[in-house]
Amino acid sequence: MVEPAVAHRGAISGVHLKFAVLLALLVSVALAEIAFGPVRLTLGDIARAMTGNADPMPTAIITQIRTPRMVLGLGIGLSLAMCGAVLQGLLRNPLADPGLIGISGGASAAVVVVIVLGDLFIGDIPPPVRPYVLPIAAFLGALLVTGLILGLSQKNGEMSVGRLILVGVAINSIAGAGIGFLTYISDDTQLRDLTFWSMGSLAKSGWLAVLISVAAMLAATLYLYKFTRALDLFQLGERAAFHSGLDVMKIKFTVCTICAVAVGAGVSIAGPIGFIGLVAPHIARMLVGASHRVLLPASALVGGALLLGADLIVRTVAPPQELPIGLATSLIGGPFFLFLLLRERKI
Repeated sequence: MVEPAVAHRGAISGVHLKFAVLLALLVSVALAEIAFGPVRLTLGDIARAMTGNADPMPTAIITQIRTPRMVLGLGIGLSLAMCGAVLQGLLRNPLADPGLIGISGGASAAVVVVIVLGDLFIGDIPPPVRPYVLPIAAFLGALLVTGLILGLSQKNGEMSVGRLILVGVAINSIAGAGIGFLTYISDDTQLRDLTFWSMGSLAKSGWLAVLISVAAMLAATLYLYKFTRALDLFQLGERAAFHSGLDVMKIKFTVCTICAVAVGAGVSIAGPIGFIGLVAPHIARMLVGASHRVLLPASALVGGALLLGADLIVRTVAPPQELPIGLATSLIGGPFFLFLLLRERKI
């Protein structure tokens, strides 16, 4: 009886060690995100800026440009990764990610409508609200499309996972067609705005917008943690989950809605950022296992480190020019996606 207990304690300490390494990696990348850029700063510069003893220029760079950008990237990486892990567990599909249920497609369609057709109605909006029209539209578009997909995926009072995926693909195709049409009729300025937004960016984000967006993402993703036991039971099949006392339909609707809030809040301010929700949960699963109690926080740490690392790359690879962060995440996620497909084929 002693040996299993020792082995169990060893497994727990091993998981704790992996979490410590992930946390140290995340903190290191976050500090690098603040320190590196066209203007290189030291840890001393960062410490003096945070205590109010630095020169005006490094203080402005740290507190008004790089720190809000780092906080936003951390929040988006965390929410995309946790939502990806939750959806992969809920749908029992290892290739699922937040874009699967139409969140990014709905947000993108709403943003394109505002950019191309905004002149027709933006004058009627109160001036204090106008700077936030784009993120509000993206957020509402994500919620609207997600609600539509959840409603259409019902059959005989139940929501089929397969039907949910098929409806999501169809809605995303319709949204893509609408985006293509609006892109075609846009002028040069609108086309440039559309191109840069569609590739994703953590730039142009002040503290107010960042705090509102990150607060929504954190509140939603923290609430997702209460479903860890339910997600573990879902791996046994929906019938087994139902006989274990779970309200399967309610959990499906609740989880998908929360994911829409979390991911929509990030997309609304940074644009669509792909592959983090797919890649981070798989890396975390390789490190800590499939139990959602440890998988969700591990996915959050991996997702935050991946997104901040990608942003650090696009900011430093060719200064002072800045590449869209969507390019970096696609370069990371594309090969990893192919790796997953090849791995599934061999199993």
